[in-house]
Amino acid sequence: MTTPKVLVTGAGGFVGEAVVFNLLLEKRFIPIAAARRGLRLNGLCPVRRYDCTHTNILPVLTDVQVVIHAAARVHVMYETATDALAEFRKVNVAGTLALAKLAAESGVTRFIFISSIKVNGESTIPGEPFTADDEPNPIDAYGISKHEAEEALKQLGRATGMEVVIIRPPLVYGPGVKANFLSMLNWLNKGTPLPLGAVANKRSLVAIGNLVSLIVTCIDHPSAANQTFLVSDGEDLSTTQLLRRLATALGKPARLLPFPEWLLKLVASMLGKQGIARRVCESLQLDISKNHDMLEWAPPVNIDEAMRKTACYFLDNR
Repeated sequence: MTTPKVLVTGAGGFVGEAVVFNLLLEKRFIPIAAARRGLRLNGLCPVRRYDCTHTNILPVLTDVQVVIHAAARVHVMYETATDALAEFRKVNVAGTLALAKLAAESGVTRFIFISSIKVNGESTIPGEPFTADDEPNPIDAYGISKHEAEEALKQLGRATGMEVVIIRPPLVYGPGVKANFLSMLNWLNKGTPLPLGAVANKRSLVAIGNLVSLIVTCIDHPSAANQTFLVSDGEDLSTTQLLRRLATALGKPARLLPFPEWLLKLVASMLGKQGIARRVCESLQLDISKNHDMLEWAPPVNIDEAMRKTACYFLDNR
């Protein structure tokens, strides 16, 4: 039997590269890396040029059975585009649909789209987590573009018979993580006092190993066809708990000052940083029971082990 070929877009990014390395190690599938610039994967697997910002630069897919689409214009803290939604749509909607149409025409049987929990919304009431089948409620331009891409893919799947799988992760962390998570590691490692010692929210995160595990499960699991899944570590943490667990992984004391949440929000509002206060103080919980019920999948990596690996990589690569 011929080993299935799986093309992974965004293979130069945090998620895409991790998926390709996992496929190389497991050897159940032949990974093909697709990205717009040089990769560490050169020489380890086939590499094809793909630029998700141009709908006319698409990889050859005639020999591919499954596409994992991790390339995207990602959410950023400080957006500079004058029309952010238009810029997100160019890549995350038009770019995704161009690739998916080519995939359907080329005989690809399954298209796995890495979306975002922002399709569900920005926050939850504690104890009332999002589920995969909730009515979408995207708020920002990034979340809206991901939702529109999901709907376009579903319509294409119904029209062509190509199976579409949608996975919505929350914040992804792990060795080599960037952005806000890297900032937290830097602050904790330097012993910076942080006014976050009394935040009682609940937030779901996902370690890169757990996200990759679900993605790979969805490559050939029959029950994954045409389904949407949320993914997390299966344990929700407050911002205060997260920082303490990270500090432990770093071998550092967590210097957290117990400022009340109302004061944090007030100061953030005065500084025009309401978005940061919302992410720090509000809850965002995910219910991943559907994954177990349909796929018999549970997160293989626990939070403390994932944080230990993240901290070790950070300390080794400062």
